[in-house]
Amino acid sequence: MAVHTSSAAEAAAPTTRERILVEALDLFAQSGYGGASMRELARRVGIRESSLYNHFSGKAAILEAIVSEHGPASSASRLEEVRYKQLARQPAAFCRQFALDLVEQWSDPREHQFQKVITAERNRVPGIRAKFADHFYAREQSMMTDYFRGFALAGLVKTPDPRETARLFAAGLIYIRLEHYVMGAAPSPRAKVIEAIERYLAFFLSLIAAGEATDNKKRKPKGENRGKAAPD
Repeated sequence: MAVHTSSAAEAAAPTTRERILVEALDLFAQSGYGGASMRELARRVGIRESSLYNHFSGKAAILEAIVSEHGPASSASRLEEVRYKQLARQPAAFCRQFALDLVEQWSDPREHQFQKVITAERNRVPGIRAKFADHFYAREQSMMTDYFRGFALAGLVKTPDPRETARLFAAGLIYIRLEHYVMGAAPSPRAKVIEAIERYLAFFLSLIAAGEATDNKKRKPKGENRGKAAPD
């Protein structure tokens, strides 16, 4: 039994590459990209400096990997998961799941570090700004548009433009993040954030006719108005 337990623990342990990225994110957030050295990063990871180059060609490659695996990139990757594809005919459930996953992401200290790093460095390192824009605008927005287009084609929502609907959905969530995680002296309590999310979802879903109230109205029995006077 001890052998199996040890094997399971080893499988769950982070790889050297993963440890490099975790420590690099922390180091870049503390010292800035320009102030961070490969020597200090190697010391934090517990390996020789030369060993870093077995995993990455240099500091810029490490930053690119961080951009590819955090923030908008991780959000885009979620949209490819089976649990989201199973919601391809459930717009209200899809929007709620996406919003709640974002709350979890926003609450992660690593996300705060990532935003600090990317805000400071995306204009200084060649290719980082383009990669960030590609992950956020191209990949995530394209997939979000596909979901809303599917909802519209199935008659589950009403929208003349799925792309703009996806952008509107994202814009409201971004504003909630700014209000509760960025602009204040401290992040808002989780309960307050969830309250803001639920209020926004109810509003947004009513706009595209996918809210519960709209669904209930559509399911109203045909004879419900029987016996009532017709409007003049």
